[in-house]
Amino acid sequence: MATTARPRRWMHYAATGADEVVVTRGHPSAAAGAKLASVDPSDFWPFVYALAIGLLIGFERERSHPPSRRLAGSRSFALVGLVGAAAAFLGPWAVVAGLATVGALVLLGYWQTSAADPGTTTEVALLATYLLGAMTVDHAPLAAALAIVTTVLLRSKGTIHAFAREVVTDAELEDALKFLVLAFVVLPLLPDKDLGPYGALNPHRIWLIVVTLTGISWVGYIAVRTLGARRGLLVTGLAGGFVSASATTAAMARRSRLTGERDATVSATLLASLATFVQLIGIVAVAAPSILADLWPAAVVGALVIALLALVGARLRRRDSPSEDGGAGVAGPEPAQIGARGDEPGEDVVAADRPFALKPALVLATILTIALFVGRWAAEVLGPDWVIVVAGAAGLADAHAGALGPATLADADVITVAAGLVGIATAVVANTATKLVIALAAGSWRFALRVAFGLVPGVAAFFAVLAVTATRL
Repeated sequence: MATTARPRRWMHYAATGADEVVVTRGHPSAAAGAKLASVDPSDFWPFVYALAIGLLIGFERERSHPPSRRLAGSRSFALVGLVGAAAAFLGPWAVVAGLATVGALVLLGYWQTSAADPGTTTEVALLATYLLGAMTVDHAPLAAALAIVTTVLLRSKGTIHAFAREVVTDAELEDALKFLVLAFVVLPLLPDKDLGPYGALNPHRIWLIVVTLTGISWVGYIAVRTLGARRGLLVTGLAGGFVSASATTAAMARRSRLTGERDATVSATLLASLATFVQLIGIVAVAAPSILADLWPAAVVGALVIALLALVGARLRRRDSPSEDGGAGVAGPEPAQIGARGDEPGEDVVAADRPFALKPALVLATILTIALFVGRWAAEVLGPDWVIVVAGAAGLADAHAGALGPATLADADVITVAAGLVGIATAVVANTATKLVIALAAGSWRFALRVAFGLVPGVAAFFAVLAVTATRL
């Protein structure tokens, strides 16, 4: 008789099925041989994973400490991983007993080595190795992934400490805590249902969009803080665009006017506009996932065209003027800094003083709410064609607010997907016009013209791909 379901691994040999019990009347070795023949070869894989995990973490710890300050080496870590797998194979009680034993040995070892090395990183790593070894019995791939993450964290000690002490400020840490509260405490409490006139307002979805945009902006802010000052204007423009593409355009235009660095600032401005397409994909993925498949190819094509023109232009201009700060990632004499104020060279306003503030988040939520309501009102009262008009008007102020209305309406089948895509394209085109006006007002007509030569082909490619997609729907 064959068993229909395999018992848990630690009960494998306690099963009472006929296929698990071998009865022999000969020499005792016959029974032993039959039992060994019943072992599933797949049962060995958890121990292979556990051994690899222990050796990986152990090698890192052994290279990080001299023998005199070492609690455990690679062999000890490998054995602890195997012990964890064996304990999980035997049962939950063995896991608890093994954890207590390993914990006691860790405490004893720390008591002996604390005078030379007061840190507890190795001790915690040893406990983690045991638990990861236990995980390999039922979740081997996850355990392996966590082991790699653990090793990277252990190896990145200097980088992490430098980032925490030298890069992140107290204000930024405070803002991070505020953002986490709003993302993981406030967001789950908001009702996820359509409210208000025409059912246009969904508090949970609106705030989720705000959190998504703020999170993307946060990444850009940190990138500027960590890379911008050392890597040059191209990185500053690219990362600053995730914070605010319009503000970055204004900053680069003003820098071009004050310093004459027209070539480098143009390329940086073009790269800043990449954020518009990336954030657009993020918004649609959250607010209107049903049309994401129709949107992202156009967004990717538009972004690639702009990036190509920016990088090719920077390379050619650097070759013609090697002394100019326009190289791909080469720092100039006066790096742009985020959060600076003023009109002097090197005091470019790339984004905001803080990565997150409650007031701008509430303002963004208000803008998105108004855009959703007006778009829904236009669709219900004036007709679907007016949704495109409203999207263009909203896009003059913010591309994402303008795109949100037609995207959500198309997702809810209030308008067709084709009309929604046209509305999104209209919002992006309107926002591009705004950026060109900013480039002209804050910079010069030469600067604005060069920016137009880079932005217009990218936006045109985006519009063309969307048009082709819309005609096929």
